[in-house]
Amino acid sequence: MNVGKPFDEENVGKQIGVNLRQFRTSKGFSIETFAQQIGVSKLTLIKIEHGEANPTLSVIWKIANGLNIPITTLLSIEPEVTIARKKDGLRLTSSNDVFVVEPLFQTHGSMEFYRGYIQPLGQYFSEAHQHGVIEYVTVMAGRLTVEVDGNTYHLDEHDSIRFRADRSHKYVNPSETLTILHFVISYNNR
Repeated sequence: MNVGKPFDEENVGKQIGVNLRQFRTSKGFSIETFAQQIGVSKLTLIKIEHGEANPTLSVIWKIANGLNIPITTLLSIEPEVTIARKKDGLRLTSSNDVFVVEPLFQTHGSMEFYRGYIQPLGQYFSEAHQHGVIEYVTVMAGRLTVEVDGNTYHLDEHDSIRFRADRSHKYVNPSETLTILHFVISYNNR
């Protein structure tokens, strides 16, 4: 029986760098071309590839989208029989720490699973994901407002929403308590 190991946060940046370089070069992208394509500075990508930086959630999304891979593939999370314990999980945060996601399992197909947290009265704007990406979000605790294509959707505890995430969207916690979410992201174009 293989039980997943806790994440070694000190080596997460290094692992992302190794995987970034491997995927980028296998797709034939120079670092300059890839930086321009995803809108991240060349210097930032160099630092990430050398394991000298831990990228923000926004930068990780841009890298994964530019490589057309799920985030968990970029992170190389160990598979097999795995228990995703909150205390052992990797935490990816927005630049202002308002939004946090925890990848739960390595992706072996076209789906990713995450735990998510939005601070009280916080909001997180997500850029469009790759073409064909669908998000499924369930509110596990608290309340959530999701904005997609100019429409606003209000969700209470245990409500769920599904939407095309290949367009920009925004998550808002309208309450004064922490909102806890469960995300499933489906990459239909794989």
